[in-house]
Amino acid sequence: MCDISSGDPSKGAVLFRQRCAGCHTIERNGHHIAGPNLFDLFSRKTGQIPEFHYSTANREKGIIWSDETLFIYLEDPKKYIPGTTMVFPGLKKPQQRADLIQYLKSATK
Repeated sequence: MCDISSGDPSKGAVLFRQRCAGCHTIERNGHHIAGPNLFDLFSRKTGQIPEFHYSTANREKGIIWSDETLFIYLEDPKKYIPGTTMVFPGLKKPQQRADLIQYLKSATK
């Protein structure tokens, strides 16, 4: 497993703009697009923003988002949460996932 703390937030910002921003916002009180706003993502339980319509699979997964759970999820969302409606195919490169996680940690709090 990659050392998640070695992620580069500036590279993660580029990845977010390229791969995530079409479906997610990150600012406080940001709107939902195809996916939920990600502000305050870490330590939040899956599928718990009341204003967003999550898949049953996401609501019932019952995990808390952390570096480790997000690292696994971002590799293959449909494998980690079977039945999710998220269409993102995942980031196969561990360093890219670490970069994105470090960016999200700084940008969503």
